[in-house]
Order: sequence, then structure tokens, then C-alpha cells
Amino acid sequence: METIVSVTGGKVRGVTRDGIDTFLGIPYAAAPIGPARFELPARVADWDGVRDAVEYGATCAQSPYPAPIHALLGSDGIPGDEYLNVNVWTPETGGSGLPVMVWIHGGAFVRGSNARPIYDGGSFARDGVVTVSINYRLGVSGFAAIPGAPLNRGLHDQVFALRWVRENIAAFGGDPGNVTVFGESAGGMSIAALIASPLTDGLFRRAIIQSGNGIGIAKAEDARLVAGVIADKAGIEPTPAAFGEFGPDRLRAAQDAMALELMQDPDPARWGESVISHGLGVMSLFPVIDGELIEDLSSAVLAARPERAVPLLIGCTAEEFRFFTVPAGLAAGISEEVLPLVLPRYGLDPALAQIYSANRPGASAADVFNAIVTDVAFREDSVRIAESVAAAGQPTYMYEFGWRSGIAGLGACHVLEVPFVFDRLDAATRLTGPNPPQALADRVHRAWVDFATHGDPGWARFSTDHRAVQVFDDPDSAVAVDPRADELAAVRAWREAQLS
Repeated sequence: METIVSVTGGKVRGVTRDGIDTFLGIPYAAAPIGPARFELPARVADWDGVRDAVEYGATCAQSPYPAPIHALLGSDGIPGDEYLNVNVWTPETGGSGLPVMVWIHGGAFVRGSNARPIYDGGSFARDGVVTVSINYRLGVSGFAAIPGAPLNRGLHDQVFALRWVRENIAAFGGDPGNVTVFGESAGGMSIAALIASPLTDGLFRRAIIQSGNGIGIAKAEDARLVAGVIADKAGIEPTPAAFGEFGPDRLRAAQDAMALELMQDPDPARWGESVISHGLGVMSLFPVIDGELIEDLSSAVLAARPERAVPLLIGCTAEEFRFFTVPAGLAAGISEEVLPLVLPRYGLDPALAQIYSANRPGASAADVFNAIVTDVAFREDSVRIAESVAAAGQPTYMYEFGWRSGIAGLGACHVLEVPFVFDRLDAATRLTGPNPPQALADRVHRAWVDFATHGDPGWARFSTDHRAVQVFDDPDSAVAVDPRADELAAVRAWREAQLS
């Protein structure tokens, strides 16, 4: 059965299965090709007749994940120019007033797409929520700070997509005044920037940040150093015109060469202090402080401008960084002797290891390293953002996903909560292992639906006086109050010394 809806640009034809209307690959902006690759997003051109929206649309050019991560997640890559597209799932195209959720995918700002099976929004539509997933420009196209080109093009794409949602979602039965943005990893980092931005007023009512932070941003002058290295690798001048003549393959090759060099030699003098400290020598392209879309660190902006805060659900997994060290074999090389040497390579104080080791008798040096970097990269700033939003008087809820994967060594790693959030365990066994607990997925998914519907996921609010954190480690998991407070305090003291 087919369903036709009118949106910006023209009419689209979706398909109805099991009571869910699905529309895939709808362009929300003009194709960013040639010089337009490095311009702000523009309105999509009108099309004639009815456009089929029954297959996923193109994805921004990107390299496959390295083999160990590819084995867990797969990789993205649907060719085509119209990769600024959205997918929509709705239980009632002809209805009205339904809550809306807009998903922003992760991938370190250089990978990912809205076409992954674990991002299928049908489960949310099944439970009464109109769900949208968006693509945006990645890598050089979206985030390289090229002189003469607008900064943060990938984030501007996200804002443009949210405006598309506001203008069009009623046609799918959704309420444009009840939109919740949610995203994981780079998607969560994006949302941390968007909730603090002056450009997003009225575009969403609530926000969910999964395994993100608000510190993953760079100073413009540092980001331009990175763009200069990319241009040098490509043998061109760092200008929009020169980059615009490149095809996707050449852009990708130059970007990959730069990223490899940064990981091998993360010298702040070459790459910029903010790029190295905020990217931990792993990420190289991310949002930039531009004074327009991003004014400062999210927690700082929200503390100074509390009127920008919105109701927030925020958290991370308990062992995020195992995702990055265990599959790649890096964890195996971290011994008691190596740990004091490897921490400074990430800009971290070796004294942190004393606190974390004391709290984990019998833990390996690799376990201690992963716990420290998990808190540095994810947990500490998530708590800081939660504090700012709670202080602004907005309902704030924190969670920690602690269920451990059945794949040996992964633990409660990065990305692991996503198939539980989407109730798509069937699409994630390479990550979860066999027989992940459906009862836990039922509980996590229901919490996200309830928060998007009426703003309460079902546990106590977080505040500076009652630091409640819902721990999801089994179907009967409970709330913890200020878990591992001494470790968080140590990381915060280190962070504040870095920022001073």
C-alpha cells in the first residue's frame, strides 16, 4: 500500500507496512555539489509529479570503518549527490498532534548515515511517535575550516533539516511544537551544540544526548591548521574553489591521510591545542567556535544563557572507550608499566590512575585506562551539561547504560545502547552478542518514548542536590545517586586546570 504526502519541493510517495507509513530519502536541501559543497544549505529545487520515497537516499562520501569496527557496525556508503535527505516513519499520516523525534546519527563527524538498520524508526512510530532521521555533510565537506567558506556547514545542515521538520512534519501527523532531538556520539555532540545555539530557538522542545559531550569543539584558528594539512595532502591551496573541484574519492583520501598523521603524531603545536585536547588525538574534524552558531562550550553558554536550556535526557555507557581500544587490539598493549606513559599521550594526568585503580582492585591497566578516558571524553561533560540545564530550571534526567555486551571484551561500550533505544536488537547481534535481553530494550525504549511524549522518562530528576542517575544494567535496574563521585571530581579538577 502506498501513501502520498506534499512536502517542500513537491509530492512524495511512501509505503505502508504493518500500520507504519515509511518515507525514505526525502531531500530537505539542494544537493551540495561543486562549489555548493562549501556553502550553506539551500532550498531543494521543486520536482514534477510524485517522487518515490521507498528506498534510503544517498550518504555523504566517507571511508569504511577500520576492519575491527566494521566487523561490529558495518559501514555506510550509498552513492549519489542528494545526500541531504531525511527518512520519516509515522503511525498516522492523516493524523495530527503526534510527538516527533528527530535522530542525528554519530560517526565522529566523518562517518555514518541515517540508513543503518539499527536506526529504523518504525519501532517509535509503532508506539505513537513520528520519527525522522537526517543526513548531514561530514568530513571535509561538513566540518573542515576552509578560509572563505562558512564554518560548521554540517551543523547548519542539521538546523536546516530541523526547519524542514517544523514546516513539514504536520503533513505526517506530527506536532511541530512537540519535537525532541536525539542523537548518539557525534550526533549527541551536535545536540549539545544545538541546544546552546542562538539559531535553534523554537526548533525543538526537548533533547536527548547519548554518549556525547559539549567539549568536542575547536577554536577556529586550530581547525584551520587541520584544513591546511588536508589541503597540503591533496596538493592544493586551502580554498573553497580548490576543494570544490575535488570529487568525493579525492576528498576522502586527503582526509584519511591527515587523520592517520594526526593519530601518529598528535602534536598540539602542529594541530592546535583545542583539536588535540578535545579530540584526544583521535578525532580531527568537529564543530568550531564561530561566534554565530557556536559561541562557547555548551555548559558555559547554558550557564550564562539559561533561557536556551530545554528539558534534557543525557547519559552515556559505563565503559564507552572499550569500543575504541579492545577491537583494535590497543587495550592488549596497555600494561602497568605502559599506563603512566600512555595517559600523557592523551593529555591526561597519570595521577588519575591512582584513584581509578584504588576503586577497581584486581582490574587490569587497560581497564583502568578505559575507565579514565570514558569519564574524560563522555561522563564528566555530560554531568556538567546536566548541571547547567538543571540550574536553568529545566527538567533534567541522567542515565548510565551498564549492560555488558556478550562479545568478549567489549563490556558496556560505546554504541551499545543504540539498538536498545530503537528496540532493534535483531539488527545488532554483531555488537550485542547472542540473546541480548529484550526486557531491557523494552524498558529503555519506553523511557525514550515517554520522555518525547510528555517529558518524563520514569525516574527521579537530576539536580545538584540529588544527583540521580538511572542505571540500565538489567531489566530491574535502579537509580544510583552520584555514582563514582570521587572519580568524577578528579577528572573535573583536571579538566578545569586544562580550561584555565
